[in-house]
Amino acid sequence: MSTGFYNVPIPVNEPIKSYAPGSPERLELQQKIQELRAKQVDLPMIINGQEVRSGKKVEMFPPHDLAHKLGCYHLGDKTHVLQAIEAALKAKSEWANTPWQHRAAVILKAADLIAGPYRSKINAATMLGQSKNAYQAEIDAACELADFYRFGVKCMTEIYAMQPQSNPGIWNYNEFRPLEGFVFALTPFNFTSIAGNLPVAPVIMGNVSVWKPAKTAVYSASVIMEILMEAGLPAGVINLVFVSGPAAGEVIFSHPDFAGIHFTGSTGVFQDIWKTIGANISNYKSYPRIVGETGGKDFIFADPTADTTALATAIVRGSFEYQGQKCSAASRVYVPRSIWAETWTKCEGQLSRVKMGPPEDFTNFVNAVIDQAAFDKLKGFIDQARKDADAKVIYGGKCDRTIGYFIEPTVILAKDPQYITMKEELFGPVVTIFVYEDDQLEQTLTILDETSLYALTGAIFSQSRYSIDHMTRRLTNAAGNFYINDKPTGAVVGQQPFGGARGSGTNDKAGSVFNMLRWVSIRTIKETFVSARDFTYPNFLADK
Repeated sequence: MSTGFYNVPIPVNEPIKSYAPGSPERLELQQKIQELRAKQVDLPMIINGQEVRSGKKVEMFPPHDLAHKLGCYHLGDKTHVLQAIEAALKAKSEWANTPWQHRAAVILKAADLIAGPYRSKINAATMLGQSKNAYQAEIDAACELADFYRFGVKCMTEIYAMQPQSNPGIWNYNEFRPLEGFVFALTPFNFTSIAGNLPVAPVIMGNVSVWKPAKTAVYSASVIMEILMEAGLPAGVINLVFVSGPAAGEVIFSHPDFAGIHFTGSTGVFQDIWKTIGANISNYKSYPRIVGETGGKDFIFADPTADTTALATAIVRGSFEYQGQKCSAASRVYVPRSIWAETWTKCEGQLSRVKMGPPEDFTNFVNAVIDQAAFDKLKGFIDQARKDADAKVIYGGKCDRTIGYFIEPTVILAKDPQYITMKEELFGPVVTIFVYEDDQLEQTLTILDETSLYALTGAIFSQSRYSIDHMTRRLTNAAGNFYINDKPTGAVVGQQPFGGARGSGTNDKAGSVFNMLRWVSIRTIKETFVSARDFTYPNFLADK
């Protein structure tokens, strides 16, 4: 066959559109939202490239508009999981043996579809299904997902180029084989881009996937699957199932061909999965790859030299963009006494301009939290903070589920750095601030480092280079993504590989070669051109 060394298109981060009043993208997105709201969808599972409807329908409603029905999806069971595994294994050989440039072409086409004709649809589905405003949907569902696909293809070529040296007379080379079996992708609600990347990253490397999205993100997941199929993804390479966690786990983690899990979700679920895999380890054909990004208790720490305007902006943006429902969202803040009053005045000034409401109104900065469980959990912490002597709600705190699951941006001032909302992940529009004495900076850094089991993201603010250097070294293990004079959110594919350690996951850095390497098994081959003809070496010769 014809062949060659192929250079893939150089990936560039997808430009973020502004959606300013009167812009064509704003008008197009508004029209798409109206179009999706005007109809009710009936979403099937996709197994072996075919639509599968169980007949057990689950209704879907926007978190911000509980009276409006978006449609329904078909809930599957263990039999559908088994069908998905069988379809994946059936498709495996042909997909693994497809020349890499053709796998790349499918994914690159999907990226162009996302950035082009599907841009408004993937954004609108994310806005309606996950209550994410237009700008947050744009940077997530359109731009970051396209980036994941384009940079993923580039990472594939960089991995294939990782080859050993060869001495005279021999040729050494590495083959990067897909894993032996199937990969399970378990994806979250909060980022459409993560949901689209977790099943696809292994597929780029020649694997096959069974994909279970979060039940609150089925709407956008179905759009992603529609895009992948239009891009030419062969039947069975990715199989989308809408099942409960227990139904999926019971079948997948007992299957001998289970080869790995690509996960984003809660720490508790991930730890339970790890235990289950360990208990079943003797049943598998190979040791499964376990790749996961879990929770965070992300911090902002300021020293007395910090720029208070920049610090206030980082607190507002880092804590309340997408209602704080980001693994990277700022959740605890440490501010020195000397700049606290000035910082808080500026925070209040910005918060007073924050609007809350449905994402269809593009002027709303804060929208609804994802569901009833999240609403109840967050309201419980806010109500408790109002009662506790060592905490005070100093801004917001109103919770209203009359129309949707709305919780005001809420700021808690903690007298005790060990107060519960300084320690426990809340995953919502609630940030807790502790004001420390200026002469207690070192002790407060220690408290910060030892308070939480997580180590996902963190930010420091300082105008002193010596202080920046010192705090960066002191907090070496406190965050996998560390920000200096910026909010702890907004990692960009190809620029800041994302992931955390400690209780926050395996730190395999999504969107980078470090993650993509997890989805291959290397075979090293040595070929000798002129083979040895006798077993002896020179040392066996007798002295003359």
